[in-house]
Amino acid sequence: MIALFAALALSAFPMQASDDPAVAAGVVLDRMHEAASRADGDAYFDLFTPDARFIGTDATERWSLAEFRAYAMPFFSRGKGWTYRPHDRVATLAPGDCRCIVWFDELLDNDAYGLTRGSGVLRLTDEGWKIEQYVLSFTVPNDKAKGVVGLIAEGSAD
Repeated sequence: MIALFAALALSAFPMQASDDPAVAAGVVLDRMHEAASRADGDAYFDLFTPDARFIGTDATERWSLAEFRAYAMPFFSRGKGWTYRPHDRVATLAPGDCRCIVWFDELLDNDAYGLTRGSGVLRLTDEGWKIEQYVLSFTVPNDKAKGVVGLIAEGSAD
């Protein structure tokens, strides 16, 4: 009975955010990846600032939050998300007194694309840490770069 009461009491209080801004920002990024994997569009987009940008792997993919939401929500509404498993994240608090900007980069594993990279910026808002910009990119080993660039150039010549 005491264990049940303790569990109920603990669940009544939200978990405290970390005092370390880089850690707190990492929690937001983890929530973003989890929401995308569950195809939970509302939870996913709630983690971004209203003026956020999402920059995808294609050179044409520089979306405002509204544009990215319009693109992604039809997938999410059909239960189709995407799963990127983050690791090797580095988050850095920007210098300055506000303690309100964190930039980051992280490696991501994806079943379709293999190793990718995410990078961007989070800002502390009145609602907590929010993603202001997220950039998804492919990693290209240096010894393969000329071949990849050649393939891209061939494709753009069409």
